[in-house]
Amino acid sequence: RLWVCIEMDGKILGFLLILTFLGGIYSVDKNNFKTCDQSSFCKRNRALTPGESSYAVIPDSLMIEDFGCKMDMINKKTRVVFRVEIYSIVDNMFRIKINEKDPIRQRYEVQDSLVKEPELQKCTVQRSSHGVHITSQGAESIVTFDPFRIDVMVNGEIGAVLNSRGLLNIEHYRKKRVPVPEPTETTDEEQDEQDEEQNEELDEEPDESVKELRPEEEQPGLWEETFKTHHDSKPYGPSSVGIDISFPGVEYVYGIPEHADSLALKSTNGGEPYRLFNLDVFEYELDSRMALYGSIPFMLAHNWSKTVGVFWHNVAETWIDITSSTANQNILGKLMSMFKSTDTIPQTDTHWISESGIIDIFLVLGPRPRDVFRQYSSLTGTPYLPPLFSLGYHQCRWNYNDEQDVTNVNRLLDEHDLPYDVLWLDIEHTDGKKYFTWDSSKFPTPKDMQDKLAKTGRKMVTIIDPHIKRESGYHIHQEAEEKDLYVKKSDGSVYDGWCWPGSSSWIDFLSPDIRKWWSERFLLDNYQGSTLNLFTWNDMNEPAIFNGPEVTIHKDAKHYGDWENRDVHNIYGMLQQQATFEGHLLRTNNVERPFVLSRAFFAGSQRFGSIWTGDNIAVWDHLRASIPMILSISIAGLPFAGADVGGFFKDPDPELLVRWYQTGIFYPFFRAHGHIDTKRREPYLLDEDKRNIVREALRIRYKLLPFWYTTFYHSHMTGMPVMRPLWVEFPRDKNVYTTEDQFIIGSSILVTPVMDQGATSVQLYLPNGIWYDYDDYTVYNGGKRHSISVTLNKIPIFLRGGSIIPTKQRIRRSSSLTHNDPYTLLVMLDNEGEADGQLFVDDGHSFNYQNGKFILKDFKYSKGNLTSSSTGHFETKEWLERVVIVGYSKKPSVVNINSRGVSNELRYKYDSSMNVLVIGKPGLNIAEDFTILIT
Repeated sequence: RLWVCIEMDGKILGFLLILTFLGGIYSVDKNNFKTCDQSSFCKRNRALTPGESSYAVIPDSLMIEDFGCKMDMINKKTRVVFRVEIYSIVDNMFRIKINEKDPIRQRYEVQDSLVKEPELQKCTVQRSSHGVHITSQGAESIVTFDPFRIDVMVNGEIGAVLNSRGLLNIEHYRKKRVPVPEPTETTDEEQDEQDEEQNEELDEEPDESVKELRPEEEQPGLWEETFKTHHDSKPYGPSSVGIDISFPGVEYVYGIPEHADSLALKSTNGGEPYRLFNLDVFEYELDSRMALYGSIPFMLAHNWSKTVGVFWHNVAETWIDITSSTANQNILGKLMSMFKSTDTIPQTDTHWISESGIIDIFLVLGPRPRDVFRQYSSLTGTPYLPPLFSLGYHQCRWNYNDEQDVTNVNRLLDEHDLPYDVLWLDIEHTDGKKYFTWDSSKFPTPKDMQDKLAKTGRKMVTIIDPHIKRESGYHIHQEAEEKDLYVKKSDGSVYDGWCWPGSSSWIDFLSPDIRKWWSERFLLDNYQGSTLNLFTWNDMNEPAIFNGPEVTIHKDAKHYGDWENRDVHNIYGMLQQQATFEGHLLRTNNVERPFVLSRAFFAGSQRFGSIWTGDNIAVWDHLRASIPMILSISIAGLPFAGADVGGFFKDPDPELLVRWYQTGIFYPFFRAHGHIDTKRREPYLLDEDKRNIVREALRIRYKLLPFWYTTFYHSHMTGMPVMRPLWVEFPRDKNVYTTEDQFIIGSSILVTPVMDQGATSVQLYLPNGIWYDYDDYTVYNGGKRHSISVTLNKIPIFLRGGSIIPTKQRIRRSSSLTHNDPYTLLVMLDNEGEADGQLFVDDGHSFNYQNGKFILKDFKYSKGNLTSSSTGHFETKEWLERVVIVGYSKKPSVVNINSRGVSNELRYKYDSSMNVLVIGKPGLNIAEDFTILIT
């Protein structure tokens, strides 16, 4: 895909889209995107040499409060004073803020990422001659005054150290010094008088609020910058912030998505830092630290004894260096017990650099992985609970051509017994790329089309991007112009760029009032042709601008509040998704749960919907890369994530497509998608053998929907990821710290996708415990590696001993048609003959569960008794059809069920060769509590 700019007399006339498939080459043009050296603030900060910091606390400024303390800090070189605030936050966290004390221009502080202002925790603050010691529950912050440094401890062990390498750097706002003209032939007295007059205001410096740039500080890129043909005016000068954060005793760090890279982040020594700057990077390359579509500046550091997190609360362009070093053993405390006296203790050093804003760091101190997820989600919000249909299979491509095409796809999926829930329409469904419209020749009766899908239990999604076509008579554009809703250029005029419709402008989602206006566009009366079965896809919302620098908006563009895009860039896409989400709420008066997919994201996006990994390629490497990408996004607090099944660009061969479906059924968000110039690849087009394999894969997804839905409910309540790296469940197993070709759904289903062409076997590791093959219940002992033979129809899926997994085994064509179907419980016994699990039941689509209209079932098996207990109340026709107990060692003599004081004998079958006991038709409504006794 190549956009060619057409210019005449210096004016952009348009763009020509050339779709190229020369020689099968697919790769990003890296020349379109900056390196650190081409981003002047990154280059300046990265050039700093580790050593003693020039920043020091002014001791007499210390102010001790109930929840922490404040103090002034001075840069001993520039004499600029900063305010440092350190607060203890409820549930084992600290917040550290550093800002200019008296800036000549306010710095941007992020407004919309946190779900609420964090609750502060009372703490003890003790001052000494050289620093201050803050103690709160099991956490401590030790501040050294000179040089400024913060050591953070959890349970007596060093968790993180700030500024130990002296890389703290805050480029204060200043006035640009006007150059003195070249001297003319004047007397010495006259010249002195002229110089004095020209620099009188700057030289007087009546107070610290006036800061100038001395000539020796002049460096390229401070006051203006050019990348390719694009000029950044930088009217306020340099404003970057940076600091180093080290993790003693830690070898592996994770998170900071989005990058097409490994799960365990790599050292950037000698290469590029990891970049966070939301960009449209189609055909992205793998094993890369390049910025992609979304940014979550949350990093997790993990070792055998603890997990800690760092949330860098900044939405400007950010770069992060990661290097490995050796820890100072004198400061490690209890951590030393993990190592032999002769061991070299690892340490991971990180360097965080942002172009603007303030330093606002949340230290999330765990100490267990699930603690970190709970703590972090208390800051940015737990994931929303998706409607059940959105956990099914989504069928998409760019584009389904017309209403007849939609009808045929729906019919053919049904005829071939391929279950799905949602059919998607890309940009071609609109009238000339004008969003909230329909092409009247191709989609003349959109409501009827949606109603026909709804009768088969399906929903529809249409795409609505943030760029608005600048066309006279287009109602959205007309309103936006009249009400001043667009982002502005640096000179205050409306920003005009190019995207799919051609000449476009961008809605300014930074404004709460404009977000409210956008939400109202989704009211059924406003969005003509829409119904309550129509949901939304927000694409291109980094924002993508074809003729902009790095295919995005200019950094000196102006948003609501007079903020430059450089200050707020990474939150723009999330705010569009939020406004769309709130539009879905508005159209049902807050009754129905929305579904909104966004490509761009930031910390907090989990509150508003799902995301995907963007424009991937139909090659085996991209299939493999999808796992660490989704895992990285998941552990950064955004669990409802997926990748385009089959690859967006290029045509997958049948084997790759089959293997991608077998992997995709375990993506939390499960959608197939393809480029407009790819061959049609709906699964019914495969040959019969491969179509049958894909059908069985889809059926696995649908059988496990009760488990998926319950796991999403737990994520909604606790912040735990749905799709998890193995180290999250097995934090003390060092064998899994770098594992990225296996994962676990919830705590119970371990998957090792087959991601190599022509594979006949898979090498995998099973953590401690007992594991059962999903297909035949073959037993595998954990704590070691296994070689599993595979054919094309085999997916290595393992059920964890000790789990009870709710399923629905009836074959249906969509999730809505399973609503009253019965449940089957899979009881997978551990080595002690015990198991437990849960099931969440509600209506699957509304917010009524928030008012107590739900059932949360607790199941526990021990010593021959399977018991269930319930929380909540919900009336349902769903019932318990079957209980399958795997690992049961001998045939029972009798099986009884007790409920409401009544006991009945149940029929059962026992397979001694597999140690499987199947108890048939307990017949109870799932809302009822019961005990099954096996003797």
